[in-house]
Amino acid sequence: MTVTTNEQTLQRVSRDMPVEEIMKIVDRDGGVIIKNFVTPEQIDQFNKEIEQPLQDLNPGSVFDDEEIKEFHGSNTKRLTSLVAISKTFREEIADDDLVHGLCDAVFKKDAGTWWINSTQVIEIGPGNKAQPLHRDLVNWPPFVNMGPKAPEAIVNFLIAFTDFTEENGATRVIPASNHWEDMSDFGSPDQTIAAEMEAGDALFFSGKTAHGGGANETKDELRRAVAFSLCPGYLTGEEAYPFLIDMDTVKTMPERVQRMIGFRSHYPPGNAGLWMSDYKELGEYLDL
Repeated sequence: MTVTTNEQTLQRVSRDMPVEEIMKIVDRDGGVIIKNFVTPEQIDQFNKEIEQPLQDLNPGSVFDDEEIKEFHGSNTKRLTSLVAISKTFREEIADDDLVHGLCDAVFKKDAGTWWINSTQVIEIGPGNKAQPLHRDLVNWPPFVNMGPKAPEAIVNFLIAFTDFTEENGATRVIPASNHWEDMSDFGSPDQTIAAEMEAGDALFFSGKTAHGGGANETKDELRRAVAFSLCPGYLTGEEAYPFLIDMDTVKTMPERVQRMIGFRSHYPPGNAGLWMSDYKELGEYLDL
């Protein structure tokens, strides 16, 4: 089944499709919608865990820069550092075998290991304008200059925690824009399609793919998503988890989630290790 407009498509797949088949679609189209990526029970439990912190947030940006304020949205809430806030996120979503299988397929050959760039709830409220189109790889400018054949700098799981519709701000995507020669060209709104999804589905997409949050033209609907992005272990992510989460909590996490948030070392191919202590695994130093 596909979403179609202007002869462009986003393919929908089941979460039990083999990783290599999912990656063929992502390599071709720049992204894919994975059905039932999280369960209704996970959605309910996660929402309970983030309810108060999200209520305590005011919509809009904390920055004074007008471009950043437009990017963040005037009636959009962004709750970050979800690993520290949500037990469901850190123990179930971040440790999902499909997440790790897909990230291994993207990063393992070139980077060896990978970790979290950012985790955030993005809740678009009524009247919020469409977000400017962008590519996530712009966090690391050299990857923009390297073009479509560059190693992947980032991938993103945009998980729908409410239904995504054209009217309530479904993310806009330009399929196959991951192949454009000029990565500084973000395209135009007329080239986009809406990634409409049911709650629980996820849009998994390349950092090379042009996209942006849609306009919420409803009177009373909130469009809630979790943006869960990951980058190679040799790049600096947005969220500095070693300073955001306490060690007692870290010790309860699976080993691979500890690595995802910077409490273990990283090993690019042919490299003795990064993020270490006296040339030794950081996890040993931390007694994990």
